[in-house]
Amino acid sequence: MRRNKPGAQNARRKRILGIDPGLASTGWGVVDCLEGKILYIDHGVIKTKADQPRAERLFFILQFIRSIIEKYKPAQAAMETLYFGKNVSSAIPVAEARGVISAAIAEKGIPLFELTPNAIKQGVAGTARADKEQVQEMVRIILGLKEVPKPDHAADALGAAICTANYSAMQTCSR
Repeated sequence: MRRNKPGAQNARRKRILGIDPGLASTGWGVVDCLEGKILYIDHGVIKTKADQPRAERLFFILQFIRSIIEKYKPAQAAMETLYFGKNVSSAIPVAEARGVISAAIAEKGIPLFELTPNAIKQGVAGTARADKEQVQEMVRIILGLKEVPKPDHAADALGAAICTANYSAMQTCSR
């Protein structure tokens, strides 16, 4: 009987880390894609304190993402792209958080899929016009959870992971 190396994933199982980036609050979620099914693993949020220097907050996010990667060993990652309306200056801290998160993912050689908020809404709820509550409820239903994942940043991260799992399943089926 042949055994997998410690930490090696089942060839049919693909673990995906979803991220909803932010400086104050970064959501994360982990799902497995196995034989066309999406299985919930875990989710949470990385919170930083507004009174800390920005560099320390970014370093905390970097360390936390590294620990999630080490614990769950994802084969792929998905992150929501930057969206900003009229206030460009509010996008800068989110862009910096995206940078350290991307670096942590790249450091481990994990492929990163970047999804727009509308693509996540479309992929999870079936319409790019879905509101946050609709997306959160569909995440709950798809993953078979009793309650909507909280906080909303974690639900958004799970949504990104679900979209990537669906894409991965389509790629596998088309080969």
